[in-house]
Amino acid sequence: MPNDIPSSRRDTILARLSLGEPVHAGALAKEFGVSEDAIRRDLRGLAAEGLCRRVYGGALPVVEGARPMAERVGEDVHRKRALADAAVRVIEPSSLVFMDNGSSNLALVETLPSYLNLTIATSSVTIAAALQHRDDIDLLVVGGMIDRMVGGAVDGTAIEAIARLNIDLCVLGACAVSAEGGVSAYDPADASFKRALNAHSRSTIVLATNEKLGQHAPHRVLGVDALTQIVVEHDADADLVRDLTKAGATIARADPQDPRGQR
Repeated sequence: MPNDIPSSRRDTILARLSLGEPVHAGALAKEFGVSEDAIRRDLRGLAAEGLCRRVYGGALPVVEGARPMAERVGEDVHRKRALADAAVRVIEPSSLVFMDNGSSNLALVETLPSYLNLTIATSSVTIAAALQHRDDIDLLVVGGMIDRMVGGAVDGTAIEAIARLNIDLCVLGACAVSAEGGVSAYDPADASFKRALNAHSRSTIVLATNEKLGQHAPHRVLGVDALTQIVVEHDADADLVRDLTKAGATIARADPQDPRGQR
């Protein structure tokens, strides 16, 4: 439990995280003369309070603006459904599609028509769960250590797995999209995974809700001109869309939907 962490140890860990520094279980165990298991319990407790993000071997600071996948699922469903409806138009039948982690991408898999006869690959736990009962879709789950903030595996094991795939279309998750910053992510491992996905995909699209446009996250994935298409909401800011277009992006606008999901 978080309250079981000795105050001096807790204060030291939190002080380093507040400076943006990662912490390592092995180093902390030596520093405090305790087992690595004890430190891992400390970090799990702090992560449960939202004070850090657990990674293999230690923990990272929680980046401002980053929110766990589990918190984003179920928000603005009708807006994400509109993006999904627009994205379906570019999916070719009988293709291999990689669905990256993201709540908008979850909305897309929930709307895929059966006639497309797709193979879907994903490292997202939530997306895999949504597809496991679809008899019309062949599901390939990419494994690795699950990052709960991201919502799936983005480690070296996952990158090795996608290097063996010939992906027809990647639906890339994006934390932020801007003309200057390109597609960017809050987590460095997630950004590396996304870059690898794009490198092994014939085409790549992004579904971007309004709050992601014009924003920047710390880790650049790729420029907007490297994308096949960015799907934006019907009422996306005209100036931001113009800037994206000038930067080389191809834009598709979703059709409007009412809150009940009806056009």
